[in-house]
Amino acid sequence: MESLIKSFKDLLSLTPLDFKRYLYPEIAWGDRMIGIVGPRGVGKTTMLLQYIKEHLDVNETLYVQADDIYFARHTLLELAEEFSKNRGKNLFIDEIHKYSGWSQSLKSIYDYFPQMKVVFTGSSILEILKGSADLSRRALMFKLQGLSFREYLFFFHNISVKTYSLQDILEHKTDHFPVRHPLPLFKDYLRRGYYPFGIDDTLFLHRLNQVVIQTLETDIPIYANMNVATGKKLGKLLKIISQSVPFKPNFTKIAGMLESSRNNIDGYCYYMELAGLIMQLRDVGQGIGQLGKVDKVYLDNANLIFALAEQHPEMGNIRETVFFNQMRVKNKVFRSPKADFNINNITFEVGGKSKTQEQIKDIKNAYIVKDDVEYGYQNVVPLWAFGLNY
Repeated sequence: MESLIKSFKDLLSLTPLDFKRYLYPEIAWGDRMIGIVGPRGVGKTTMLLQYIKEHLDVNETLYVQADDIYFARHTLLELAEEFSKNRGKNLFIDEIHKYSGWSQSLKSIYDYFPQMKVVFTGSSILEILKGSADLSRRALMFKLQGLSFREYLFFFHNISVKTYSLQDILEHKTDHFPVRHPLPLFKDYLRRGYYPFGIDDTLFLHRLNQVVIQTLETDIPIYANMNVATGKKLGKLLKIISQSVPFKPNFTKIAGMLESSRNNIDGYCYYMELAGLIMQLRDVGQGIGQLGKVDKVYLDNANLIFALAEQHPEMGNIRETVFFNQMRVKNKVFRSPKADFNINNITFEVGGKSKTQEQIKDIKNAYIVKDDVEYGYQNVVPLWAFGLNY
């Protein structure tokens, strides 16, 4: 265990404290067992180490990676037992899905060591969701999304901006934004700012493609018990979605293109949604846990559009994608019967700077969300401002 302790302390010494993800203060760190899931590269590891560095006694704490060579000859339960004998109280396990039989091991640790607090993370969201069913009465689960535009500003450019509620944004309180011309920064965010590893621009597309491939070829097929051929169909479906404007699903037509049944296409989209590759816009009253009518399908974030679209990305698709993506963290976003989106019975129509009021002229409590404008007025709100919601 000495090697694990040394690796942990080395990592801790290199952990910065200046930037923390939006979820950091929302996690119930004092609970006995906590699970944090989210796509690869969104900052889960750093968040664990930051909490340890700020709040815990290092001599009573241990951070390990679930795929460490230590586990080639030792079990997770053996580690917990030895750690407990050495007065260990706080066990942090990163990328838990890489450990075979992880959910049963966590159950045993929870039951056998009641004095020990356990925090675990997982990037294979589907695998964690499957295993967390066994931990439903033990583990409190949290989901970490990628960077908001607000977080990107601080992490990439050291520009500090407070969080604005939806009501604040609609009341144009973001006019006090500390940057005179936000649009160049917002355009850069759309291309590479959703993932913290985008700060290294030279390797960004390579790393993002690795995330997509791992999810399509490993995470989803294992979770859904798919064969290799079916896994490749997921890639074709994702390509179709990435080139759409935006994508209004005709599952029967897609089934023919992929040589699959229509019911399978529903399932493929649901798996990709859970895995963080796409978003599905549903009617009011239907959440992600209900497979109701889907109105539109989007890639999960604008960075994926730029990475996967073979030709120049369609701007209408990008605009709707970033609005949906940024607003879903703090709000329930649904389809609008006459415009693009509905949030809390507020209607939103998203477009470019030339977008008119025509589509919402007879709708009460409706707003035009415009790209390529710096400031809002009356019921016109700049698209970038919604990136300050978390």
